[in-house]
Amino acid sequence: MADIGGHAIYKIEDTNMIYIPNDSVRVTHPDEARYLRIFQNVDLSSNFYFSYSYDLSHSLQYNLTVLRMPLETLKTETTQTRQESFDIFEDEGLSTQGGSGVFGICSKPYEKYVWNGKLLDAVKNTVHRDWLLYIIHGFCGQSKLLIYGRPIYVTLIARRSSKFAGTRFLKRGANCEGDVANEVETEQILYDASVMSFSAGSYSSYVQVRGSVPLYWSQDISTMMPKPPITLDQADPFAHVAALHFDQMLQRFGSPIIILNLVKEREKRKHERILSEELVAAVTYLNQFLPPEHAIIYIPWDMAKYTKSKLCNVLDRLNVIAESVVKKTGFFVNRPDSYCSILRPDEKWNELGGYVVSTGRLQTGVLRTNCVDCLDRTNTAQFMVGKCALAYQLYSLGLIDKPNLQFDTDAVRLFEELYEDHGDTLSLQYGGSQLVHRVKTYRKIAPWTQHSKDIMQTLSRYYSNAFSDADRQDSINLFLGVFKPTEGKPHLWELPTDFYLHHKNTLSLSQTRRSYTYWWTTGVLKHLPLPFDEVTCAENRRKLTVKKFHKYEEEIDIHNEFFRPYELSSFDETFCLAMTNSTRDFMPKNVGIDPSPFTVRKPDETGKSVLGNKSNREETVLQRKTAASAPPPPSEEAVSSSSEDDSGTDKEDEGAVSQRSTPVKVTDTGDNTKITENVVQSTKDVYGLNLSDVPSEDDLTIYARFVQLGQSQHKQDKSSQQFCSKHHLDRVINLIPISSFSQDNIYEVQPPRADRKSIEVFHAHIQAGRGDMQPLGKDDFLMYREYIRNRYM
Repeated sequence: MADIGGHAIYKIEDTNMIYIPNDSVRVTHPDEARYLRIFQNVDLSSNFYFSYSYDLSHSLQYNLTVLRMPLETLKTETTQTRQESFDIFEDEGLSTQGGSGVFGICSKPYEKYVWNGKLLDAVKNTVHRDWLLYIIHGFCGQSKLLIYGRPIYVTLIARRSSKFAGTRFLKRGANCEGDVANEVETEQILYDASVMSFSAGSYSSYVQVRGSVPLYWSQDISTMMPKPPITLDQADPFAHVAALHFDQMLQRFGSPIIILNLVKEREKRKHERILSEELVAAVTYLNQFLPPEHAIIYIPWDMAKYTKSKLCNVLDRLNVIAESVVKKTGFFVNRPDSYCSILRPDEKWNELGGYVVSTGRLQTGVLRTNCVDCLDRTNTAQFMVGKCALAYQLYSLGLIDKPNLQFDTDAVRLFEELYEDHGDTLSLQYGGSQLVHRVKTYRKIAPWTQHSKDIMQTLSRYYSNAFSDADRQDSINLFLGVFKPTEGKPHLWELPTDFYLHHKNTLSLSQTRRSYTYWWTTGVLKHLPLPFDEVTCAENRRKLTVKKFHKYEEEIDIHNEFFRPYELSSFDETFCLAMTNSTRDFMPKNVGIDPSPFTVRKPDETGKSVLGNKSNREETVLQRKTAASAPPPPSEEAVSSSSEDDSGTDKEDEGAVSQRSTPVKVTDTGDNTKITENVVQSTKDVYGLNLSDVPSEDDLTIYARFVQLGQSQHKQDKSSQQFCSKHHLDRVINLIPISSFSQDNIYEVQPPRADRKSIEVFHAHIQAGRGDMQPLGKDDFLMYREYIRNRYM
């Protein structure tokens, strides 16, 4: 699904449950089959993601800063020498003396965003760590932004919280521990894909959060109303639950915490305004005890009211809010400011907040956006903030001259499509339907057919909330371990409500009571604006562990993971070529003069008209595959006759591409030549050169020999530690690498090291050229005497 610095992120496609004990000792329970069906209602093949070598539960800023902190101490404790450019994941670590081991630093995953944490708790102390694979739930998408051929990967990762998780009307507000419903952390990552290494590449990220209003509130769905009334379940005069929630955010993100509240402010009948009034009171109370420079910033804005007005532009107002938010929080980038930005400073850049360090910038604080459902309005607001942050990220990497992006450019269209997929996915998970109001809706450029689609999405959301959400909620409670079947207690389907499962204070009284005034965790305030989770302290050091790997272990072999040199690759199946591309999918075909992705296009100028939607692109890929695998046509007459026959077939035969696919040969000479309809763009139009359909047999033979040689070398490297006898080594081909450069890329070259004897010979040669002769030793006299004897005697 994505690639971050050479680390692949995968999506779960299929799962299988295997009963480990033997059937002879299996004890069946009468309710086991029913619980199993409820458990399997959580579709793991729907938006669950994992990575073997990258921690998806943490942000890129955490992974690239915290995991480097203890290296100076590890350098003295573990080994004497270490490369200065230490990469936390690649084979650049602390190598053991005389061995093949590599040390890496690993952090505990952030439990809030891990969805199989309860399932792994039962076995994590028993099995080997390779069996523990943590998964997240949410969204992951990646697109390629080509800037005059330079590949820039734009990645969007959404982490859905596993605390107080559930469906739309059944999970509202917050629980007693400060976890809110529909809490999602969205991170946009931008990096130059021409350099994959974390230590040598340029990486930038920006994080924002959405979540329900942190109060005790709910909506009664038994009345079967489209908008059930909002009720406050408990009085909370000291903002206890809001304090717990914002304390979590201060620990993870630092300050300032900015709240963008999009609920309605003016209503004929009090509905959404109930939440606004309570949230204002809670924030006002909590800010009394915080220092003014770290106070929670509250921004109310009635987005629905401005949308109905014909005089106001919603996105212009959101753009002003986004600029002020990004200037306060800053963003993360792992390289210092470019020299060109120092020579030609921009006014907006000089006002940028965050925390500046010698290696780059850190994001301090976060924007927290909410409406009632945290779906449509929230997604549009997050897109505008993300668009503003994307401009600063591109500017920090030296890709644009001003931190500003316009609508209707290829870059913004690509980013908008990512955010629409992101919003649709999150809306399906929580609300049961896709987005009803999109960015084009608020820009008021949506086509008239969009209104009928909005009505269908509204009906789909209402149906899902009324009939299927209860079963989905039971499945989530069982999967996350919120409910554990116990003998002698009511079953899951017998519970009238799951309120007591998510609010633990209703079952037992807490022995310790938090202060009403010092509502934050000890130590958090001392390190602000930096987040407490990223500072160097004993508590955070206990979360870090040192792991030893074999240098050929797949988990750290980034080169083989990305390039897969032992497989015959197909361009159509290669991820980096198949992902959404700004040049192929968004740039107009007739652009010709200005291919920049930052040029404003006309609304009807887009690459979509050339290749169509995603289904058409997939059909195009299938046609290219079958055309490449089919034999060449016998003659031009046969080709023209087959094309005539195909033109009169039914629509059912058109779908069977794999059964009847013959590449069409088009020539310009001859009067009787028939040119077929150009459905697929030629490689000349897309890549600027013509590619042959099928490699020749000689090329395939050469490639097969290359693969065999590579596999033999790989086998020798892996078996060198195990097989020591000369009998086994004689069977393996001994290959010597052509290049002895240990590090070689477009930015730097590390020359090979010369041994001590070679250096002494070189110095002697230099001194002899200067006339400084070294005194002759015993070996020199013996060599000269042997030379005279053989030459003259």
